[in-house]
Amino acid sequence: MLRAAPNLANQETLVRIRELCQRGQSGERTAAVIATGHAGLDAALPGGGWPCGAITELMPGSTGIGELSLVLPALAAVARAGKYHAWIAPPHLPCPQALAQRGLALDHLLLIHTADTAATLWAAEQLLRCASVGAVLAWPAALDERRVRRLQLAAEAGGGCGFIYRPASAAAVSSPAALRLRLANTAQGLRIDIQKSRGGSAREAPIYAVVVHPASQAAA
Repeated sequence: MLRAAPNLANQETLVRIRELCQRGQSGERTAAVIATGHAGLDAALPGGGWPCGAITELMPGSTGIGELSLVLPALAAVARAGKYHAWIAPPHLPCPQALAQRGLALDHLLLIHTADTAATLWAAEQLLRCASVGAVLAWPAALDERRVRRLQLAAEAGGGCGFIYRPASAAAVSSPAALRLRLANTAQGLRIDIQKSRGGSAREAPIYAVVVHPASQAAA
């Protein structure tokens, strides 16, 4: 049963979350990872992809450098599997046509606007526990180790992939997230530094990925 929600944007959102959580059925995990769609990154990650039932922290040096495009292949795979992907409090909204061109089924996208950080984290925790939601993306304004641990436990319960976007400064503090990546824009493409990887170790050599940026517009 869902606990009381703090300051979600509207009641319809709460009803939608409740429906998704009631619809999902627990059962066997279909995979331990979802391929990232980037061969170099898959080769560097334990298991060969984004960890399922876990939190991945993405820490870009600045916004708009490909931090969203990096996960789009995985979101397309989630939608093809018949599961939903939820975006919670994104700073910008991508163009629907661009997402469709990248293979993302828009009828499997759940976009949630929240009034504050507490509501963002509440929605993320509830949706991570939903078996019918294969991936959750969240942009909390603030986050501490205790809340990351709660999100990690929620992801373990639901079995999906949790992507939490944090500022570059978050790399200076510890986190219980299973995977932590620092991202930077370079002439060679998106530079990915693995700061922490469960089942592996920090990687000294960076990985470079060429990402296609979807057309975007500022969030209203």
